[in-house]
Amino acid sequence: QVQLKESGGGSVQAGGSLRLSCAASEYIGTGYCPAWFRQAPGKERDGVATVESNGIIRYAISVKGRFTISKDSSKNTLDLQMNGLQPGDTAKYYCAARTDRGGGCWLIDHQYAYWGQGTQVTVSS
Repeated sequence: QVQLKESGGGSVQAGGSLRLSCAASEYIGTGYCPAWFRQAPGKERDGVATVESNGIIRYAISVKGRFTISKDSSKNTLDLQMNGLQPGDTAKYYCAARTDRGGGCWLIDHQYAYWGQGTQVTVSS
């Protein structure tokens, strides 16, 4: 059972930056699909970014060019650098992971078995 814990959330003004970090209790490199999701109040949970063990990265269209996902398999960490934050990015951000059964890592939340508790990001205008 992989345990995930997010940190780094907070409140910023529009245009600002935050860096989220996710610490995993065990290795989430090769053989796993680690990802970031977010859920705004009253909305469904949406995928933000995922990175495959071969280096392929997928972003939601809404964050592409502003957010950068990275992982350090030696430290079992997954980070999300968020630049150019907008009020629409306000949400609770979750770290998630699942085993990679082949076919790539996609941002489909029901496929992910392991979830952190989330960290709040609030962007004011």
